[in-house]
Amino acid sequence: MNPPRITVSSRHTHGLTTLAPLAAPRAVFLLLALAFLLLGNTGMGETFNDTKNWIDHANFAPDFQIAESRRAFEMQRADVRATLWQLLGRLPPRPRVPAVKTIVREDQGTHWREHFEFDNGAGATVPGVLLIPKDVTNKAPAILWNHWHGGQYDRGKIEMFQSDHTPEIPGTTLVERGYVVMAIDAYCFGERNGRGPGGPSEKGGPGELTAAKFNLWAGRTLWGMIVRDDLMALDYLCSRPEVDTQRIGITGISMGATRTWWLMALDDRPKAGVAVCCLTRYKDLLEARMLQAHGIYYFVPDILHHFDTEAVVACIAPRPFLSLAGAEDGGSPVPGIRKIERAVLPAWKLFDRGDAFRSVIYPNVAHTYTTEMWREMLAWFETQLSPKGDGTKSKRDP
Repeated sequence: MNPPRITVSSRHTHGLTTLAPLAAPRAVFLLLALAFLLLGNTGMGETFNDTKNWIDHANFAPDFQIAESRRAFEMQRADVRATLWQLLGRLPPRPRVPAVKTIVREDQGTHWREHFEFDNGAGATVPGVLLIPKDVTNKAPAILWNHWHGGQYDRGKIEMFQSDHTPEIPGTTLVERGYVVMAIDAYCFGERNGRGPGGPSEKGGPGELTAAKFNLWAGRTLWGMIVRDDLMALDYLCSRPEVDTQRIGITGISMGATRTWWLMALDDRPKAGVAVCCLTRYKDLLEARMLQAHGIYYFVPDILHHFDTEAVVACIAPRPFLSLAGAEDGGSPVPGIRKIERAVLPAWKLFDRGDAFRSVIYPNVAHTYTTEMWREMLAWFETQLSPKGDGTKSKRDP
């Protein structure tokens, strides 16, 4: 069959004027554009509904509901945790306490700085840093600092000694307030950038993508391996004689925030947490068409066939948890945060601890760690972990 001919005249047709002098290609373009507008929600217009169509046909699980009694919730939480471990994949078992090698111990005046590393038992060495207040006479509270992503693969744990995206230098501020502070390099970051299966020449985003592919072939997720390393860091932190294991907090911004609430969901040892700029409800992220706001490391296969973020966060209850987010942060759509708040608060209330869950959304703030957020984080840990009275003297104390 020959293609239909397109003729252009100067007649008025259905209220549209066609101009004979137009060149054929331009005429075709204009006619297609007009047809696109006239079709509205049919034909080509259907492309605007692709997001909804994909979601509607994915058969995701219904919204998660907190059980009505404390006993029932505790059983529900155990089921959610078991499912989370399954979703993360075939993670290698980790030793009770990692075999840690101290590389160097440095005198920083007010505190000691130790650089260390441990073999994670999965083919990788995990470098870390530990800050210990000098004036600890009893066991001190501790903070596990989880670094962010930000595409800054060369940084990792050294974020703790910088203030590029935090109002103050995290490590210095926290250790001078009396906390033992620890941070490690996550997969593909800091000293581990270029240490993946693609070899030393493959760094940054390509290295991260290769690490994700490798883990999928190994029957597990890159996110699961990141969380596993964080748990090993927590194991080491709990083994330190200077640390009061009943007063351990965890925090971070962005990817560090997500590491925070996942780690708390899977392990009861962290007694308080602060997640900054990343409390993301997955389905709402889909509806906002913002999957591009998160890297490949972030995604756990099949999770939405079981539940959404609120089920993960609910596992933290009744321990104190604070979320700080910007209203203009596209990576954490506000409607999703509000759904999480409504869904999980009943879990804390089952333990009469409604005040231990708090979520703050700051207007006109994007993916940024503001000074007000920083003050909230410090105050939260001050209240929940009580660094005073542990034998340390904070720099702010007289």
